[in-house]
Amino acid sequence: MGLPALEFSDCYLDSPQFRDRLKSHELELDKTNKFIKELIKDGKALIQALKSKSSIFLWGFKPDTHDLAGSLQEFAGVLQNLEDERTRMIENADDVLITPLERFRKEQIGAAKEAKKKYDKETEKYCGVLEKHLSLSAKKKESHLHEADSQVDSVRQHFYEVSLEYVFKVQEVQERKMFEFVEPLLAFLQGLFTYYHHGYELAKDFNHFKTDLTISIQNTRNRFESTRSEVESLMKKMKENPHEHKSISPHTMEGYLFIQEKRSFVSTWVKYYCTYQRDSKRLSMVLFDQKSGGKIGEEESFILKSCTRRKTDSIEKRFCFDVEAVDRPGVMITMQALSEEDRRLWMEAMDGREPVYNLNQDNQNEAMAQLDVIGFNVIKKFIYAVETRGIDEQGLYRIVGVNSRVQKLLSLAMDPKTFADVELDSSEWEIKTITSSIKHYLRMLPAPLMTYQYQRSFIKAAKLDNPEARVAEIHSIVHRLPEKNKQMLELLMKHLANVASHHQQNLMTVANLGVVFGPTLLRPQEETVAAIMDIKFQNIVVEILIENHDTIFKDTPAPAVGPTGLQLNLPRRKSTENKAPSCSERPLTLFRTPTHPDKDKALTDKRNSVVMNSSSESQPTSLNCNSTHNWSKLNNLSSGDGEQDGLLLARPNRPRARGQRVFTPPPRKARALYACKAEHDSELSFIAGTIFENVHPSREPGWLEGTLDGRTGLIPENYVEFM
Repeated sequence: MGLPALEFSDCYLDSPQFRDRLKSHELELDKTNKFIKELIKDGKALIQALKSKSSIFLWGFKPDTHDLAGSLQEFAGVLQNLEDERTRMIENADDVLITPLERFRKEQIGAAKEAKKKYDKETEKYCGVLEKHLSLSAKKKESHLHEADSQVDSVRQHFYEVSLEYVFKVQEVQERKMFEFVEPLLAFLQGLFTYYHHGYELAKDFNHFKTDLTISIQNTRNRFESTRSEVESLMKKMKENPHEHKSISPHTMEGYLFIQEKRSFVSTWVKYYCTYQRDSKRLSMVLFDQKSGGKIGEEESFILKSCTRRKTDSIEKRFCFDVEAVDRPGVMITMQALSEEDRRLWMEAMDGREPVYNLNQDNQNEAMAQLDVIGFNVIKKFIYAVETRGIDEQGLYRIVGVNSRVQKLLSLAMDPKTFADVELDSSEWEIKTITSSIKHYLRMLPAPLMTYQYQRSFIKAAKLDNPEARVAEIHSIVHRLPEKNKQMLELLMKHLANVASHHQQNLMTVANLGVVFGPTLLRPQEETVAAIMDIKFQNIVVEILIENHDTIFKDTPAPAVGPTGLQLNLPRRKSTENKAPSCSERPLTLFRTPTHPDKDKALTDKRNSVVMNSSSESQPTSLNCNSTHNWSKLNNLSSGDGEQDGLLLARPNRPRARGQRVFTPPPRKARALYACKAEHDSELSFIAGTIFENVHPSREPGWLEGTLDGRTGLIPENYVEFM
């Protein structure tokens, strides 16, 4: 399943669970470092004498992804075949294999180790200063206490920054190793083949796998580059405003507390990590010291009876309060919080005898949009206007309207007094203003239309390998949504399916609509690293809903057959028009992010601007480019003046009907603009830059026919340029 993601918000909480997750990443880096050392040693021995078996040193490494694991096994098999032909030395193996691995180990893993030393040092310094600070007597001068508080805040802030930087570095190295480790091995094999008598035959047999792996590595690198900037931006936000990015905890309150333990003649203060559930009034404590880095003892818990603030003149310690357990009446347990604010939060959570402060003033403003009669009437009116006036308008829902006009239209439409006076047939309201109003209404809902409760369920369903099981699981989850949410979702999906059916005119395919609406309908409850990684699966869910809206909303979910629940009796798609593109690797397109004062909208448009790379887990519907005319329209649209949500470029669908007569111009040479992996025997696989011979139009609309390495097959028309 791979290593758990490290969330930046956990750096501020610094819980035992966070330390455990961080420790697992550190152990993985140590394991990788040791493995690279052994690999370099074996590689040097292979270069000098070629006496050791080529495949042995690759079996021990087990990467997180199945693709890379299979790649390494394939490498081992090839090296095993070369074992009997070790007659010549490898001249450039040191440059392509040893040097990159040593550089990665020293620069990346070495930097992570240095960051760990700095992190451990700051942890020890922070804990020491905090304990010393909390030991100050309350009878000290007020100026002295204020000075001490400022010193602790400064040390704490520095510790949080070092913690964030260390987590970022660990995440970066874990991601980098997925391509910087495999690339030297691939280059080493490529050079090795040229020095063997039978290298040509082996390279020819290895060519198909090499092509797939090159595409896989490029996609891995592209995903890393696209997500790294997002993760780094999130880290900077955490540094600037840590309180606005607190993680959502299942507990009412949690954090560190010092608890007074009384013995014969003395009392000591022991550090615990405590969690409290208000519903059950259960307080749990785990003895834990951050400096030692491990749990000490078992978890203790009890039911809270009362909580009372401790008066300053009754104890020398600051920030203290007493709690009483139900099973131990009359026995008061004295606890010390980390600050006055921390004590107030604990007492508020425990309903203590302390004034209750409202900490969520910023969140008190209720969202204007609601799933009520007014909301349904407004959306129906907007949809009717779009479908009657601008269903064929290019860039529908992608081109953004002027914010002031959108706000004005929504305010008039949402007001029962002025709703009837809004005339959408008038030229006063542009189509882009109406479509932006629909999107803005969905963003203004108190919770996303597909709810926070089922957000993770939809994402998990989109990650299923079996396409039928994927549709069946989403079908089932939709019918568990609240009735009003399901009705609004059905209304929206029916409309979007109608929009997609006019994609020849408006250029908005199912895949493009998924990019626009995915982050809005399935926005996460908090912005985290994991949420950034799941953006593409939000789009896949929306694509599935659009393509299968008739089945999903009108039919009752079919029961699962078998213990795994993956074999479902669902009708297959009846039309090839909505067939997923046969090329799983789509061209990469960067999207511009429109500026907008609304925070939620800016976040959604920012997510829409992420590079959307198709993978084996996602098969979005392609743009049906059946003619050069459509291709020119797409280019014109992508260079327009309006602000855009983003548009994906995809392969054309291949209709099965043959016999259409097409004028055939003289054959020409063509160059591949993007990499492509064939899914049928009649198609060609290739990487960017490949040169095709004898290229001419095919009987399949949107496809060309060409020759590569003596083999003739089909090539997507929008993937190449003529030379």
